[in-house]
Amino acid sequence: MNKLLQLFEHWCDAHPNKLINRETVSYLFFGVVTTLVNWIVYYGLDLLGVNYLVAQVIAWVVAVVVAYVTNRRYVFHSEVSDTPGILKEFFGFIGARILSFLIETFILWLFVEQLGVSELIVKIPASVLTVILNYIFSKLFIFKNRDNQEE
Repeated sequence: MNKLLQLFEHWCDAHPNKLINRETVSYLFFGVVTTLVNWIVYYGLDLLGVNYLVAQVIAWVVAVVVAYVTNRRYVFHSEVSDTPGILKEFFGFIGARILSFLIETFILWLFVEQLGVSELIVKIPASVLTVILNYIFSKLFIFKNRDNQEE
């Protein structure tokens, strides 16, 4: 894994770009990992006979914890090490994920129930918006500029 990260960092250094860089690609990569974790937990619980709604909640919680850990460590490289700071990050992260979930759910409801658009068509742009919102929330509010964390 370290060799892969080194190769990627070397590529990023050789190809500087404001939109596609180590942070955004890492964010997307670990987003895929988190999604896989969500699906594996959900389907694993389903195979064990757990109610689908209970499985959904458990899978979401596990995925959010995995997303927090990977975003904190590998994407945004948070240097916060005190317990109150870590708890502030963690609960801010969960709050932001709940907010983006509610926004995505509202978009789905609005377009499907009120405007009659197919949920399969609406889900894709709604999910893209959610990924973008989660990145913005993490970058600007949860894992702020590491240079300013000591202030």
